[in-house]
Amino acid sequence: MTMGLWNKLTGTKHPDAGTALLALNAPGVPYRVRNALPAEKADLVAECHIQRVGVRLKTRMRLVPDKQEVRFLHERWENRSAGNAGTQYGRGHAPAVFRQWETRQGPDGKRHKIEAFRFDTREMTDPLQNAVLDAGWTWRGALKL
Repeated sequence: MTMGLWNKLTGTKHPDAGTALLALNAPGVPYRVRNALPAEKADLVAECHIQRVGVRLKTRMRLVPDKQEVRFLHERWENRSAGNAGTQYGRGHAPAVFRQWETRQGPDGKRHKIEAFRFDTREMTDPLQNAVLDAGWTWRGALKL
């Protein structure tokens, strides 16, 4: 497998020339960044809980200063079923959009289906990736940290 294909599959991005310092905590993004717990096998963790749609996102990040890169692993837990199906777990680069719909009566008197809630996982991952790339570091996807 060529490195280009591997990078595409894992979501690895390289920075443009002339970027600034590493800064992962960005104001206004829908997650929090914290120091990782020892069991998480990472340096930093970004987490986001979207209770409305039953989704929890976690991005574990390992800093590799010698290579100026951040290795990351995205994880997602979904509990969206009404039954007792349990929580589904996924890992890796897989952007997703979670939506909820409502039916409302429009001005024409007819009922219309409208989007009442929307969350795109890239609202969490893009600011992290951009902060790393803007700092001049590489954003490298990993299947295991």
